[in-house]
Amino acid sequence: MIRKRILRYRAGTEKLVNTDQVHPLLARIYRNRKIVSVDELDKSLQQLAPYSLLKGIDTACDLLEHSLLQAQRIVIIGDFDADGATSTAVAVRALRMMGAQEVEFLVPNRFAFGYGLSPEIVDEAAKLDPTLIVTVDNGIANIDGVNRARQLGIKVLITDHHLAGDELPDADAIVNPNQPGDEFPAKGTAGVGVIFYVMLALRARLRNTGWFASLGIEEPNLAQLLDIVALGTVADVVPLEKNNRILVAQGLKRIRAGMVCPGIRALLEVSGRRIENVVSSDFGFAIGPRLNAAGRLDDMSIGIQCLLSDDFHTARLFAEQLHQLNNERKQIESAMQEQALEILESLRLSANDEIPKGITLFNPEWHQGVIGILASRIKDRYHRPTIVFAQDNPADVKGSARSIPGIHIRDILDRISKRHPGLLKKFGGHAMAAGLSLSLENLDQFSSAFDEEISGISENEEIEGTIHSDGELEQDSFSIDIAQMLRSAEPWGQSFPEPLFDGYFIILEQRVVGEKHLKLRLRPLDSTHALDAIAFGVIDASADYVPFEAGNQIHIAYRLDVNEFRGRQSLQLMIEHIQQADDVRIEVCNVN
Repeated sequence: MIRKRILRYRAGTEKLVNTDQVHPLLARIYRNRKIVSVDELDKSLQQLAPYSLLKGIDTACDLLEHSLLQAQRIVIIGDFDADGATSTAVAVRALRMMGAQEVEFLVPNRFAFGYGLSPEIVDEAAKLDPTLIVTVDNGIANIDGVNRARQLGIKVLITDHHLAGDELPDADAIVNPNQPGDEFPAKGTAGVGVIFYVMLALRARLRNTGWFASLGIEEPNLAQLLDIVALGTVADVVPLEKNNRILVAQGLKRIRAGMVCPGIRALLEVSGRRIENVVSSDFGFAIGPRLNAAGRLDDMSIGIQCLLSDDFHTARLFAEQLHQLNNERKQIESAMQEQALEILESLRLSANDEIPKGITLFNPEWHQGVIGILASRIKDRYHRPTIVFAQDNPADVKGSARSIPGIHIRDILDRISKRHPGLLKKFGGHAMAAGLSLSLENLDQFSSAFDEEISGISENEEIEGTIHSDGELEQDSFSIDIAQMLRSAEPWGQSFPEPLFDGYFIILEQRVVGEKHLKLRLRPLDSTHALDAIAFGVIDASADYVPFEAGNQIHIAYRLDVNEFRGRQSLQLMIEHIQQADDVRIEVCNVN
């Protein structure tokens, strides 16, 4: 499906300091991402923000140190997504590396317990007889769960990164860069990054108290966990601000050098990725979905065990299970997406070719574990904030929300809850993704309130969709060397996007591959040089036509990529958007 988009050029207003140290094209790209000094490009671990700025970090270390000294049992309670799985793995591995003998983990089954530290999952944890519960990637909204732990005499340390509500749980310690009063500068840190920081602080505490010497063990090198930290950070689609770029860059560096845990090595293999060439997008589009598939369809413990495995053969068996679950997830999602598009088509026809500004979809047969990814697909297709609901029980529905840049989805839900008291039973999340639950009988009222809220704050340009380009490329930039330079300058990701260029081209040849993808041979205007390109998902399988013809002049937004086939490398344009040349609307915007 090809929809018109507004093209806006990124235009940084400040020059990059010391540009002689950076290729001119990279200098332009960095300027467009608000980088004004090469010092900001330093990805060494010494540039990480200090853990001492995290509110509650000292109290957290007190709790953990006491548990280690007394050989008490610690139970890690994670979340059922990739961030939760990697956070759990980091916590368990780090504590064991520091001499902890009694460390267990639990992850709620989304179908039985729902999200976070619920009273029910606390009761499950209590069966393991812990003295301390440590939450990772959850807990900041779980007031009832913390109260239940207190009733049972279990201490609770919350580590989380989600936005706090009006009331904080009465935990023994909270470490969350987004809690009130916290001065840690990297507010976009993922859950896995938060627990990694807690482990860094704990190691320093134990070093100062002589713990490692007393046990006769070496002080652990926590950099060994950076491959897992990088995976969770990218897979959770948090902003790649400077601190996160450092964590991801260091993790990728270790993986490419072969210093990778068996679980990630196995996941890369079943995904068809080569370790020496791994890039950040492989975390988001290859490994992350396979890890997430366990939490969506089965039990995230499979994914956690994969990351905790020290034996490659065992890790490979878990990875193959995750690969199969991901294939099942794709089949379920495909059927759900077809049904969702039929619903939207009926809405469009009944509303004079217009769909709601805020999309809500519900089918009682839809799979709870897949509604989040379906919401993401619909959001991408229509560029609308989208919430997909599934039946939770006969009286209630559970929703998963995904948003577009400029519309903070959790804030939207918060406003709805305040304007319509009692409409939402619970909700939580962050700017781009959130979860919620409400009574089935209130779904229509909520859908109207959601559309009204989105309509009131969104401009037409935002709803139509905008492509931000780094501009046109000079002819000598169409080279493998430039493509590899851009690859080596990563990590790219959320809020620090991979370079995207645009330009006008003539179609020399085209053919459909894989039923819905368009393989092209293009020539830039005013050039005789031909280039290979591919546009994924632009062919409507239900339509018996190709939207373009050889000889057409088109405008495309694209990324440079190196295609490897039978040992040979060639330049390929990865087309993000394509349309007839006379349909393009171009604007210039400043990013600073």
